[in-house]
Amino acid sequence: MNETRLSVAALIPSFRRGSGGHATIVHILEGLRARGHEVSVWLEDNEGRHARERASATRRSFRKFFAADGVELHTDLRAWQGADVALATGWQTVARVLELPGVRGHAYLVQDHEPDFYAVSAERMWAAETYRRGLYCIAASPWLDELLRTRYGARATHFDLGVDHALYRPPSRTQSPGPRRSLGSGDAKEIVAFYARAVTPRRAVPLGLAALAELARRRPDVEIALYGEDRSLAVPFSHSNLGVLDSRRLAELYGRASVGMVLSLTNPSLIGLEMMACGLPCVELASESMLATFASDGPLTLVEPDPLALCAALERLLDDPERRARVSRAGLELMSARTWKSAAVQVEAGLRAALSAAGERVAGGGATGGSAR
Repeated sequence: MNETRLSVAALIPSFRRGSGGHATIVHILEGLRARGHEVSVWLEDNEGRHARERASATRRSFRKFFAADGVELHTDLRAWQGADVALATGWQTVARVLELPGVRGHAYLVQDHEPDFYAVSAERMWAAETYRRGLYCIAASPWLDELLRTRYGARATHFDLGVDHALYRPPSRTQSPGPRRSLGSGDAKEIVAFYARAVTPRRAVPLGLAALAELARRRPDVEIALYGEDRSLAVPFSHSNLGVLDSRRLAELYGRASVGMVLSLTNPSLIGLEMMACGLPCVELASESMLATFASDGPLTLVEPDPLALCAALERLLDDPERRARVSRAGLELMSARTWKSAAVQVEAGLRAALSAAGERVAGGGATGGSAR
């Protein structure tokens, strides 16, 4: 089995520009395709977001938003012909995956603990239930792997999120040292870049904005750049609003900024990894997942969820170029091994484990699928 070519069919939920989860799915599938596997992507439009679009427009948006030139999107299941492994990629896709015919095994690419996306609700209950449906889970961190095993009794393994090192890399060594070029007037300034995707509650944007408001009061000469959100946010301090940036412009921002900040209340964000790959010191939350994944003495500056503590951490990095340099080097060293190629190898091992688990259930007289409704 270790040498066989697999056909992998991934079902994805509704998407929009800037979705890091969908970008990760595309990176993983392209990595699997590069390893000789047959991959396909099928849309489960759970939000009805794409229902009024032409199929060609939906496919075009998918390619544009996620640089998915090598992976074709099927906007419905009319062309479904089965697969070795049907891969759920969000809780909204699990029921459909379990109903698909002609499937040898089922797997679940779990990028976060999705029940935490909701208040007490039917959606929270349904999301939690998907982890108990018998799909083999391939989790996006060791912390998430352990959570799925201990809380839900799931079979699970994990992969390490990667970065595209052709895009996310340190600025050229010929760049002059010192403060980075301003995003606004052109004057030399220190820049703090904050991932302010307010549409995603787990990014704790109000907490980050409170910290930045205090930083702006203490350091009016520091330029604050917000990005990740199409709309402008009502904030009480001067800032640059950069909107949703593509990968190239993100890398440019990280190359010009002095300190970055992204806040993760659940699984670690890909944003912090991309900052580190560019040599940008990053402030994050000292949450359970972040501490389990990176440790308190790792290259990320992990801080308690308090605005004043976050502000103080930003100030320490801004005031101490030597500290920034040490943190930058540590982040680059960590990220040097984090590639999408290595992530695809880990996910492939999880897919093969899913097939083995399905074979064990068949040998033991158990079912390999069924309705999740």
